[in-house]
Amino acid sequence: MKMKSSKHITHKDLMKVFWRSFTMEWAWNYERQMNLGYAFSLVPVLKKIYSNSKEKLAEAYKRHLAFYNVTPWLSTFPLGISIAMEEQNADDPNFDPESINDVKVALMGPLSGLGDSFFWGTLRVIATGVGTSLAIQGNILGPILFFLIFNVPALLTRYYGLFVGYNIGSSFIEKVQKTGLMDKLSYGASVLGLSVVGAMVATLVTIKMPYKIGTGTDAVTISKIFDGIVPGILTVLFTLFIFWLDKKGWKAAWILLLIAGIGIFGAWTGILG
Repeated sequence: MKMKSSKHITHKDLMKVFWRSFTMEWAWNYERQMNLGYAFSLVPVLKKIYSNSKEKLAEAYKRHLAFYNVTPWLSTFPLGISIAMEEQNADDPNFDPESINDVKVALMGPLSGLGDSFFWGTLRVIATGVGTSLAIQGNILGPILFFLIFNVPALLTRYYGLFVGYNIGSSFIEKVQKTGLMDKLSYGASVLGLSVVGAMVATLVTIKMPYKIGTGTDAVTISKIFDGIVPGILTVLFTLFIFWLDKKGWKAAWILLLIAGIGIFGAWTGILG
């Protein structure tokens, strides 16, 4: 696929990013999920974009080691946009580098929702149905068709997503820079990103305190008392506590051990359930 002309990178450089993007699934971790694979994918282009500044190159590496997670087969689309924005950052001294991560985070939720529903919820089911129906009859085409039906669209999406993201990113950034919309875009992306994080906290963090206060039918659990004040306040308070520990410099491993310890102690004493 053709890419927009660039004074920094070539089609060959983008292909290096394409092949490296597969590492997002291999380097997934519980602390920052796809961050290692994302940063590793961008290494070849970042080295060329910031070839004259080791300081800016280091800042770019650090920038892309932040938390990130998206449906793997759509991961190249934000990669392409990130490359275009990094080029703009290198060429324009007034460019805000914070907007690069803001746009990444803003894309994370919508892309994951679309990708998970299509690849996991639809394409995988179709591939499994076709492959299994043949495999149980002893037909060798069963596993072959399962592999092809799922992976051919996935690979094509990964390939074209990189170039589409890069081409859209380049032209889009030029337009918003000329019209002065970049600041508003960055602000909107930040708001959307924080909303996604807030939704993740509400859906993924659960704290229940079943200990009852009172007797008989008047007994009320501690959880209900707090929820009566503000729904989900225990979840918010615990999340803020973990955020405070992170700001204090606690390592992720120690925070995870603390959470596990609190859970074990709470379950043993009956405070948590």
